[in-house]
Amino acid sequence: MIGISILGATGSIGLSTLDVIDMHPDRFTVVALTAHRDVEAMAAQCLRYRPQLAVMADPEAARHLADVLGARVPGTEVLGGSEAVAEAARLPAADYVMAAIVGGAGLMPALAAVRAGKRVLLANKEALVMTGHLFMDELSRCDAELLPIDSEHNAILQCLPQTRVSGVAPDGVRRLLLTASGGPLREWPLNNLNEVTPAQACAHPNWSMGRKISVDSATMMNKGLEVIEACWLFGLEASRIRVLVHPQSVVHSMVEYVDGSVLAHLGHPDMRTPIAHALGAPERIASGVAAFDPVAAPPLVFEEPENARFPCLALATQALAEGGSAPAVLNAANEEAVAAFLDGELKFTAIAAVIEHTLSYLDAGEAHSVEAVLELDRQARALARSEIRRRAS
Repeated sequence: MIGISILGATGSIGLSTLDVIDMHPDRFTVVALTAHRDVEAMAAQCLRYRPQLAVMADPEAARHLADVLGARVPGTEVLGGSEAVAEAARLPAADYVMAAIVGGAGLMPALAAVRAGKRVLLANKEALVMTGHLFMDELSRCDAELLPIDSEHNAILQCLPQTRVSGVAPDGVRRLLLTASGGPLREWPLNNLNEVTPAQACAHPNWSMGRKISVDSATMMNKGLEVIEACWLFGLEASRIRVLVHPQSVVHSMVEYVDGSVLAHLGHPDMRTPIAHALGAPERIASGVAAFDPVAAPPLVFEEPENARFPCLALATQALAEGGSAPAVLNAANEEAVAAFLDGELKFTAIAAVIEHTLSYLDAGEAHSVEAVLELDRQARALARSEIRRRAS
């Protein structure tokens, strides 16, 4: 039996992971579950899966969970706080760790899994965006295994030679083609974007995702972060990664080879596909996703992203070109701006403005430790929040 620790178990990726695990009870067992503060959902999961460890990042939620469970799950230890989340990542019984905590909060638990030499199923792109070479250096030093869960990066992985090495440019590859749906606002009049509501920004036409990543899809910051992540995962410079808007979300990404061949990964927009791939690799296991019928699929369209509509994509490209810790600043500012938008404190079109302001006012040189990155993250968040307050006043 392969032990699985799921970081972010009550989110959309966590739920999809449990769905795939349920199809293979003879192969996988859940040994640890973590969540932020959704006690009701975590309690239900503990009663069903009986993990060794259940962690709530919020200590008060952990105390509530312990009260709710009482003596009903005697084999499950309940802990609270960020260090306990990292403990779930390095739990000896966990062979694989699904790193699905959203945002910068997922960095340290993902690193803990890497340092423990686990197979890390990385659904948290921010870890690589924030720490880049520091994360990849730890991966190499600790002999851990990294498999991307983002549908685009997992699609690229499946189109690359099996001999590829994490962080090393694969032989014979000319470039990577990252596809993007364009989100729910792709055809909105530009003049109306200032009035977009959180509900409208989160109404993704193809994918079922959490609110933060849904807004990132609407701004296409999600794609910008994915370009940065792809550079580290596959060892390629940004000039060899092209973003294409593909509204149907059927082609999840493509790899172009030097001989002119282009390999594409097609399938339904369902995260259980990349999750099953990473759980089963190098074997193929059932995911529960319906068979893909090319005849029934809609015509496939590819477009260049529209700069005026998606300024966040340009900001991510700028941060990548600037280098150093600029991507960490970009990510921190984006998280604060998106949170403010979702709370009704910021206009949709001001998300990019807050990020641009933060990037321009904070000197982001090369960080030589994770601690230095976290300090820069703190400074960037404070600067972004100050700009958000200024715009709200």
